[in-house]
Amino acid sequence: MRVYLPATIGMLRRLVAEGKFSPVSGTGFALTPMLREAYTSGSTEELEYAALLDAARASLRLIAADSETADAADPPRRVVISADVDAAAPRPDLDAAVVRLDGPVALDQIAAVHVDSPEAEAAVTAAAAVIDAADLGDPDAEFTLGDAEDHELAWYAPQELPFLLELL
Repeated sequence: MRVYLPATIGMLRRLVAEGKFSPVSGTGFALTPMLREAYTSGSTEELEYAALLDAARASLRLIAADSETADAADPPRRVVISADVDAAAPRPDLDAAVVRLDGPVALDQIAAVHVDSPEAEAAVTAAAAVIDAADLGDPDAEFTLGDAEDHELAWYAPQELPFLLELL
C-alpha cells in the first residue's frame, strides 16, 4: 500500500542519518476505502494525490510545532514521504485518508519524497501560523492556507536526499 507521510526538513535529515523514518504517532495518509467513498469520481491516481495533499497539510502542523524547537533553523518547507508498506490500518475516526503504521519505514520502502521549493517558504510560514484557525473555518486563515497549497511539491528520488539536504 502506498502511504503519504507528513514530515519536515529536520525529519528528512534524521531519515538520511538513521536510514528509517518514524511517522509522528504512526500517522500517514493513503487511498483508503473511506476516501474512495468520499469522492463521487476520480481515478486511483487522483485519489492518491488527494491523500498526498492531506499529508502536505499535516506537514504544516509539524512545521508549526518545529518553529518552537531546535529544528526552526531548517527552511519552512512542506515535506511528504511516499512509501510502500505492507500494512497500514485505516483510521476513519480521524479522517477518510488517515492510516496508522505500526512501526518505522525503512529507506528502501520509500518511493519518493515531495518537498516545497524555496519560493514557497513565505507562504508556508504564513500557513503554518494559521493552520489551526483554518481548520476551524476562519476565512482569512483558509485564504492564507490556500496560498501555500498553490505551490506544487517537487519530486525527489530517495537517493537524491543527501544532495537536496546539502543544498539547503
